[in-house]
Amino acid sequence: MLELSDIRSEQIIQRVQEISSRVIAESTGTHRCAFRVGGISVQLHGTRDTDMTMDSTLLPFCVAPGAADISIQVERVPTLSPTHGRQLFDSGSVWRLYESEGDFQFDFKSSAVSVAPYKRLLVDDQFRRASLLLNDQCFKEDRADPLEYPLDELLVMHRLTQEQAIELHGVGIVAPDGTSNLFIGHSGAGKSTTARLWTSLHKVEILSDDRIIVRAETIAGNNALTPSTQVFMYGTPWHGEAHFALPQRAPLHRIFVLEHGLGNVITQLSPSQAVSELFARSFVPFHRHQYVDHALSFLERVAYTIPCYRYSFEPDERAVEKIFQFND
Repeated sequence: MLELSDIRSEQIIQRVQEISSRVIAESTGTHRCAFRVGGISVQLHGTRDTDMTMDSTLLPFCVAPGAADISIQVERVPTLSPTHGRQLFDSGSVWRLYESEGDFQFDFKSSAVSVAPYKRLLVDDQFRRASLLLNDQCFKEDRADPLEYPLDELLVMHRLTQEQAIELHGVGIVAPDGTSNLFIGHSGAGKSTTARLWTSLHKVEILSDDRIIVRAETIAGNNALTPSTQVFMYGTPWHGEAHFALPQRAPLHRIFVLEHGLGNVITQLSPSQAVSELFARSFVPFHRHQYVDHALSFLERVAYTIPCYRYSFEPDERAVEKIFQFND
């Protein structure tokens, strides 16, 4: 099991440079690097190897460059002009989303850096092809981290709207017998506490202690002509306080909605109740109603496929043993 907090930062940085900058210098002078999260592959390519740096949190998720779901051309520009498109969303922090000739434009600004955007992402509405413009006045000759959070998550979250998948606020735990449970909850519901409890008592894998991607995938059945669909949960780099983040996936067996309470009580939810609870803890781009409709449709499919429960728990070892002894 990999816990990022246990790895020295110097080693992370060094390894990031080795892997994420498996920067392939082709005859054209193009450099590339790539990562994969939740079954979504993202590849960067550009003319400068110093613009291919990835944040240390993406280290376990780096893959060899190749065919990708999202392809991003990274370019340096002298400056970035103010935006005149229609604003679709304001994060209230560093990024804003605009409509740009039918496509999307993400602007990233910080008063500590510049009054102008320090980077801009122009991407098609299917989130397949994009250009990432770096404001050279802000970066100068410095090494750039083009996908610095939250851009990495924004890319994956939006691309999931084109897939049978969604990102949820939860902790994914794979028990020693292979049983995979997803515990979803708002901030403060006990996700990181749950992750720490389980690892202190049993040899388990924590895919993430804060954000999990759930997706349906077609797999081969006993008869190659009759494939079936299975729901998996994937770890993500966007960990919580306990710093668990793994690139693995696992078949999803149960979902528990976490809440603090007394007595470690498990209550089964109806599909409609489950959809409501899941949607309230999902990461969905709300600027297009199609994305919301897609999310609700997929969550309904999950609710009818995976048993969902409310878990009112006390944060001690009895909460873990209750799940171990639980039978649907």
